Amino acid sequence: MKKIWSLVVAIIAGNALYAQNLKVVDAVEGEAIEHAILRIRAEHLIPLYTDDQGMVDITVFKGREITISALGYHQKTLTYQEIQDLGFLVKLNPKPMALDQVVISASRWSQSSRELPYHISSIKSRDIHFQSPQTAADLLGQSGEVFIQKSQQGGGSPMIRGFATNRLLIAVDGIRMNNAIFRSGNLQQVISLDPLAIERSEVFFGPASVIYGSDAIGGVMSFNTLRPEFSTDTALLVYGSAYSRYSSANQELSQHVDYNVGSEKLAWRGSFSYNRYGDLRMGSQGSDELLRPFSVQRIDSQDVVIRNTDPTLQLNTGFEQFHTLQKLRYRPNSHLDFEYSFMYSRTGDYDRYDRLIRTKNGLPRSAEWYYGPQVWAMNKFEVNYRKSSLLSDGATLRIASQVFEESRHDRDFGSTELNHRIEDVQALSLNLDLQKRISESHKLFYGLEAIRNDVRSTGTVEDIMSGDISNAASRYPQSDWSSYAAYLNHEWEMSQKFTTQLGLRYNHFIINSDFSDNLPYYPLPFSRAEINTGNVTGSLGFVFRPTENWKWRLNLGTAFRAPNVDDIGKIFDSGDAIVVVPNPDLKAEYANNAEFGAATQLWESIKLDASAYYTYLDQAMVRRPYTLNGQSSLFYDGELSEIQAVQNAARAQVYGVQIGLDWNYNQTWFWRNQFNWQKGEEEDQDGVVGPSRHAAPWFGVSRIQFENKGLRLEANIQVSGEVSAENLNFEEAGKSYLYQTDADGYAYSPGWYTLNFKSSYQLNEAWTISAGIENITDQRYRPYSSGLVAAGRNFILAARFKF
Repeated sequence: MKKIWSLVVAIIAGNALYAQNLKVVDAVEGEAIEHAILRIRAEHLIPLYTDDQGMVDITVFKGREITISALGYHQKTLTYQEIQDLGFLVKLNPKPMALDQVVISASRWSQSSRELPYHISSIKSRDIHFQSPQTAADLLGQSGEVFIQKSQQGGGSPMIRGFATNRLLIAVDGIRMNNAIFRSGNLQQVISLDPLAIERSEVFFGPASVIYGSDAIGGVMSFNTLRPEFSTDTALLVYGSAYSRYSSANQELSQHVDYNVGSEKLAWRGSFSYNRYGDLRMGSQGSDELLRPFSVQRIDSQDVVIRNTDPTLQLNTGFEQFHTLQKLRYRPNSHLDFEYSFMYSRTGDYDRYDRLIRTKNGLPRSAEWYYGPQVWAMNKFEVNYRKSSLLSDGATLRIASQVFEESRHDRDFGSTELNHRIEDVQALSLNLDLQKRISESHKLFYGLEAIRNDVRSTGTVEDIMSGDISNAASRYPQSDWSSYAAYLNHEWEMSQKFTTQLGLRYNHFIINSDFSDNLPYYPLPFSRAEINTGNVTGSLGFVFRPTENWKWRLNLGTAFRAPNVDDIGKIFDSGDAIVVVPNPDLKAEYANNAEFGAATQLWESIKLDASAYYTYLDQAMVRRPYTLNGQSSLFYDGELSEIQAVQNAARAQVYGVQIGLDWNYNQTWFWRNQFNWQKGEEEDQDGVVGPSRHAAPWFGVSRIQFENKGLRLEANIQVSGEVSAENLNFEEAGKSYLYQTDADGYAYSPGWYTLNFKSSYQLNEAWTISAGIENITDQRYRPYSSGLVAAGRNFILAARFKF
């Protein structure tokens, strides 16, 4: 009791004099370490924790010896005087490998993964700069745990555990990026994120609808961008970096700059990036079926097929992109934190390569097929309150406004009619997330969410000869999509070895669509469609830690995807002589998932993490034959086409394993491996069960790394298995232009591998240079389901300057 009173007196006295802030950072990356624990060698004294800036007031520990520890770091014990001599900046050395890590995506709050029954993979900024990905899609692909499909160079559609597109969720600084027109076809919205402005990326594998709502069936890709940093004293904290990169395979030139200006209460963080990508060159070693033998040019008012004199060059694949991020942060006291952020990304026009290589009767089917500028902008206001009360120990309010602009432009070979379809989505969202520890063993995470999307879509046809423009059918009806939800997640630490997680969410969604503008073009039997319904999802997880070096986990859960405007209202051509029309009677699809995993650390040098999972999708939304006014076909873009519509008419299942194996040979040599195998089955339009479209072939990566005194080297091999003709999805089998031909004349996707080498060297505190060679053996291959052939041998040179 005497010691406790002494501590109270010390706190009062310390606050009366001054507060002395200590900052704890990563010794390698220099990043702040959140939730580092500070203890002194005395009983009953309450430990202190660093905040999200790695800072903590240690005035009450003056004159004492302090032990500083954090998850994944070697602890340090220092006297107060030693800390003062270090300028109240302590650097912790990361462990070469750790069984647990701090993650955010599981609950929107920082947590130790030791408490969680999920598999979560993290990518830090240090690894992002070392790997030098061209886009955020490439960043995910280089992890070895996410498969990336590309229909064009300005693309990148992730596949996770047999799911893709609108069955995966993208979150940026806690805000969902998925909008009401996210489609089942391949998506490229992830490239709107600047990889050089990402501080940390996490991939949550498996259903996560309790926390994130609709679409989080296969997983969540959560990106946390650069955050303003405050000064620890009266002097301004000013720093930044400039980065430049060149890649030979597509003559890429990228420039990036970021900066931070911070006082004790006010801070500003910003970045700019500009990327220019030329036409992509494929490898020289591989099948001639993948070459680009022709292009289309307009000569003397005629479409003409031109022979490509360099068929390894994928013509019409280059594009440009610009990103900016600006954040302003104000912290009036230790309990309250305000942040405003603005993010903006814009591409130039870019061709859809897979459509330009299609042929019909020996001639190109399309003379032009390109996306207009893809624009994404987000304004977000965030309030963080960290003070214990009856309702919470911490609360975060996020209010965001997003703008999505995209367009499609296509013209058939020999036609003078250029079709333009333009979409604009305005998305508003509000998230309130709270956490509360109600006892030593019980913790609650709960919150509310409200989302509204307004969709505006237009269609026109331009006569390229006369310049006349006339109205045409829009891709979508004029619509609004709303979602309202409440969730609760309960964590119960039953003992030091056993933890359970129980989560529940109720979600209500409303869609209103007006088809009036399209009635002159299509004989729809309705002018309006409305969906107004709700659903409940839940999860139950268990974690058992028999020793510090073992962790067993079991997770059972459900997830859902609510129909959106793309599902109920889109009119488009899905293939030769097939047109997909609206269906106003859709309901949500549901997934039931079971996952079992184990992780262990052996002899402090080997780490093994393995997961086995099974997901069953019921009431799946799939395209099936449909009738309008009793008719099974209609004229679409001048062609008699079979009518299909998205319907709740199928079931699907996916099962697989993920394995990670790391070996820390010593303090400088590392061997890291990731392997993924999944198998999916789904029903086709006739109800026949066949391979799933989005279940990628087995894939993985193996890396050998060396690090010592500013030098970092890595040699890796990336591999992907074959998809044989009998295992090719029925829909993909109809896209022969995307695949190679086996000995029996059937379409299939061959396996492939690439050998790669990366290096970086820190010349001094300011300069770091990087160089690498990707696809050293110059393999020519097309990843599964992709239209674009992957890059051939690619030389990378980059430099980074810190100021």
